Amino acid sequence: MATAIIEMIEDFYCEEALSGRTPITKVHETENVLAFHHTRPFWPVHIVVIPKRHISSLLTLEPSDNELLIELFDTIKQIASKVVAEHGAARVLTNLGKYQDSKHLHFHINSGDPLR
Repeated sequence: MATAIIEMIEDFYCEEALSGRTPITKVHETENVLAFHHTRPFWPVHIVVIPKRHISSLLTLEPSDNELLIELFDTIKQIASKVVAEHGAARVLTNLGKYQDSKHLHFHINSGDPLR
């Protein structure tokens, strides 16, 4: 049942994570950026980093978003560095188009073999 609800949500991050409707475990937070453990991890280490302001995807960024993008990547760099120090490796990825389930810019920082 929960899967059906998640599939109907266009923007999980705004509608659930940022609204507080879905509990999250925060890793890092600033006024503009939030990083938290994925609510349904695909890897043993799976952290999501998002801007708190809605931006649909990497492709919709505007020149006025440059300052936010720098802050977002500073956060990604800090967290990825910790994951590499603790686990020896990390991946950073984002999805676009039909690969992007939630239509909110987000980056996955992960490590390890897929869980499923």
